Amino acid sequence: MSNAATHREVANLPLLVISIMLATLMQVIDTTIANVALPDMQGALSATQDQVSWVLTSYIVAAAIATPATGWLAAKLGRRRLLAIAIGGFTVASLLCAVATDIGQMVAFRVLQGLFGAALVPISQSTMLDVFPREKHGAAMAMWGMGVMVGPILGPPLGGWLTDHYSWHWVFLINLPIGAAALFGVLASVPADEAHDYRFDWRGFLLLAAGVGGLQLMLDRGEQKDWFDALEIQIEAAIAFLGFYLYWVHWRSAKRPFLDLGLLRDRSFLSGNLFIFVIGVVLFATMALLPPYLQSLMGYPVVTTGLLMAPRGVGTLVAMLVVGRLLARGADARALILAGLLLTVVSLWQMAHFSADMPTGPVIWAGVIQGLGLGLVFVPVSTMAYATLPMPRRTEAAGMFSLTRNLGSSIGISLVMTLLSRGSQINHAELAERITPYGHTPLPAGIDIHSATGLAALNGEVSRQAAAIAFLNDFWLMMILTLAAIPLLLMFRRPNRNAAPVPAAAAVDH
Repeated sequence: MSNAATHREVANLPLLVISIMLATLMQVIDTTIANVALPDMQGALSATQDQVSWVLTSYIVAAAIATPATGWLAAKLGRRRLLAIAIGGFTVASLLCAVATDIGQMVAFRVLQGLFGAALVPISQSTMLDVFPREKHGAAMAMWGMGVMVGPILGPPLGGWLTDHYSWHWVFLINLPIGAAALFGVLASVPADEAHDYRFDWRGFLLLAAGVGGLQLMLDRGEQKDWFDALEIQIEAAIAFLGFYLYWVHWRSAKRPFLDLGLLRDRSFLSGNLFIFVIGVVLFATMALLPPYLQSLMGYPVVTTGLLMAPRGVGTLVAMLVVGRLLARGADARALILAGLLLTVVSLWQMAHFSADMPTGPVIWAGVIQGLGLGLVFVPVSTMAYATLPMPRRTEAAGMFSLTRNLGSSIGISLVMTLLSRGSQINHAELAERITPYGHTPLPAGIDIHSATGLAALNGEVSRQAAAIAFLNDFWLMMILTLAAIPLLLMFRRPNRNAAPVPAAAAVDH
């Protein structure tokens, strides 16, 4: 079979790439852009702190539940039609979010956003892989990955700037021109593909939705509800366990399961999922830690915090531009992944040596190095994960790949924020017991411990230093996790560029 037969012919490839990237960037940015606008939304929508947190939770849970359905929807509707529906629905839901007048409407419209947006990342990834020949998959994943990796970094500073200069409504209104441009571009450039009338596995969908939804709710609300001391978290954990277990039992007997776990028998795809899980943990956990570190400990405002995190996005862009060219020239993807992991380790080691009184230089350089590392890892992992999979299975595999990344990010954020909260309390107690009028620990200058004001100032400084230690311990943990991922490189197979692809008929029959 010729190389031309291994990918789809596209009349206007540049327009397709731009449209796909716009759609991906729009969806990914919305996972973080609303975070900094929550206080303004809370006042405008007359919501409590617990209620307004559902603005984030509802979007994440809805997207997680709907993501595994991407493979079936693409087969049922066709990839071009699914992209158009997803982009159009996401854009309309964004408009509805902007005009919401109470918290109930906002949460309902955020659920719609999550449901429509869930397919955008996996379907755009599989489309990019199919329209480029195998030797250009590295460059294709570099272009696609710019939206996936840079989007979450751009979200907070963009959301802060829009909220400060305009209003929280613009956090959602900004999606309208982007969504319209992406929709017209997709309709004009993405080739139509054949739809298949596959039976929908309702039992599998409901079981997997229960597992994913229960896990996401538990992770998102665990710290707020004091984890397993709360009945809500216990119920969500039980639902998650039963959902995943019963789906595994169902998958073993179903003729055409909702999501084929047999894809994980492919060693490279399994390795790619493990790596993308680690990337999800490190990328999103660091993003969850740095803003409070810079704002609460170093006293920077929201906009400045966003600017200090921007260099990481620059590093990611540079790495992706370079790694795409290297892969196209035949560079070993495993060597690039190793280099990226080592750079990520170096950046986390630097973060583990931050101090609450340091200048901005270490923050900027650690961000650039981490951006370079994550960029070097993400593109080869995304390329090699699909290298030995047949083309007809890529859309379903992309849904599983995106779900794994999302679960990694949720677990990472929950883990580090829980450790941060509990570590701060433990560190505060240990530091406080060392500070006595007769101890050897010097007191901060200008603090009079014989007055109420002085004692309050001293307690504030102890709390600040206790939190700083807890932040650093989290960075150490992520560095160890990244090091632990290096042996997974042995599981990757270097694909044979001259190997013929698996025929579509054989690939679909599973």
